Amino acid sequence: MQPTIKIAIQKKGHLRDESINFLNLLGFNFDTTQKTLSTTCSDTGIEIIFLRDDDIPKYINKGLVDFGIIGKDIIEEKREAIKITRPLGFSKCKLVIAVPENNNTKNILFLENKTIATSYPNILRKYLKEKNIYSQVVYISGSVEIAPRLKLSDLICDITQTGTSLKENKLKIIDTILESEAVLIESPFKNLEKQKFLKLIEIYENTTSS
Repeated sequence: MQPTIKIAIQKKGHLRDESINFLNLLGFNFDTTQKTLSTTCSDTGIEIIFLRDDDIPKYINKGLVDFGIIGKDIIEEKREAIKITRPLGFSKCKLVIAVPENNNTKNILFLENKTIATSYPNILRKYLKEKNIYSQVVYISGSVEIAPRLKLSDLICDITQTGTSLKENKLKIIDTILESEAVLIESPFKNLEKQKFLKLIEIYENTTSS
């Protein structure tokens, strides 16, 4: 069966798991036990493509997939022109500024002339510019919480869901930059089957909210 529509989701992590759960709730069931980069729903022909989260917008804009499920934070960071069709209400998290817990500051002016480690340099630089604060931004791709302990930075800017990892690394939040959640993004190219999928989401949301 030829795929009716193609949906890109994150290939690993909690957003992958929550995206699969969401699609299951819509009535789509897939074999996700195999370590493949795609899987197809046999009764509907919908194909799921597993990609790196920051690659999903590129595939969407080129029309290689019809929909993508991705964190709003990735859209904001990549700054690509992309159509966000709707928020999905799961994988909620925050992009925050966090300092060592022994730091008594409660004022973001503390950031002036400090070094901040982050995986979100574009969002952070925009925030600092809006606040008229000069700081040195250090990009690291992961394990951001360890940066102050290793003297790589004075503080961090990172994503958190529960705050547990921050507490474990003796960090505390002093400001929230961005509230994020999973969003559905859509290719600009037409596909008649896309409306059927969007209708299923609408029906599901109406059912769960009533």
